[in-house]
Amino acid sequence: MDDWTTSHDRVLAQRQADGWMFLIEAARDLRTTGAIAPSGRALARALTDPVRAQTSRPLAVLEAGAGTGPVTRALIPQLSGGSRLDIVEANPRFAAQLRRLVATHPDLVHVSGRVSVHETFVEQLDTDQRYDVIVSGLPLTNFAPAQVERIMARYMDLLHPGGTLTYFAYVGTRRARALTASRAEARRHSAVDEVMAAYQRAYATGRWTVWANLPPAHVWHLRRPLVSADSLEQRLTEAHR
Repeated sequence: MDDWTTSHDRVLAQRQADGWMFLIEAARDLRTTGAIAPSGRALARALTDPVRAQTSRPLAVLEAGAGTGPVTRALIPQLSGGSRLDIVEANPRFAAQLRRLVATHPDLVHVSGRVSVHETFVEQLDTDQRYDVIVSGLPLTNFAPAQVERIMARYMDLLHPGGTLTYFAYVGTRRARALTASRAEARRHSAVDEVMAAYQRAYATGRWTVWANLPPAHVWHLRRPLVSADSLEQRLTEAHR
């Protein structure tokens, strides 16, 4: 058996294990897990494009809601020399899996402290670090509108001016929930959509649809402008109107 076959089999086995783990956690709490399967390769690639586009310089990168690590695996090989990656994951079982991933990843064997896992909520992340890129895997449409507002405000605060936030939302969730959810749940989902739409109007630089994912997803890129905090607040207030 050649090295390629062995490596390919190992990757397939890891994906299968991650899929089962993700499914188990989804059964425990679908609201915070957000899906029944990890992000696919096409979605992971779209989410990490802002890092890939800047590999010529060291970057500070934050990944929030990393789950079993499919996007983390796509991120690590893209980190140029001198870059750092902070991974935030509140689920303790996912966080343990991510620590094992970091400890054993071949690209990190000879680099100590380049990647760190933080078992917490991103709103509670205690850091003075500011990031060039934030990759969000959080299921924002599952949360309360006030929590989504706190998370998005925290993301913008954590970005360097000119930094990029990338996140995804599954295609068709609003229509599906309108057909199947209670009125209260439909109102909550609509209110979250309004919060996200305001941030999109204020900061979006692009949206792409990844059809090769289960389920298909929209990927958004938002950029923090090179302006003061007061100007950021004014821009967002205007976008809410």
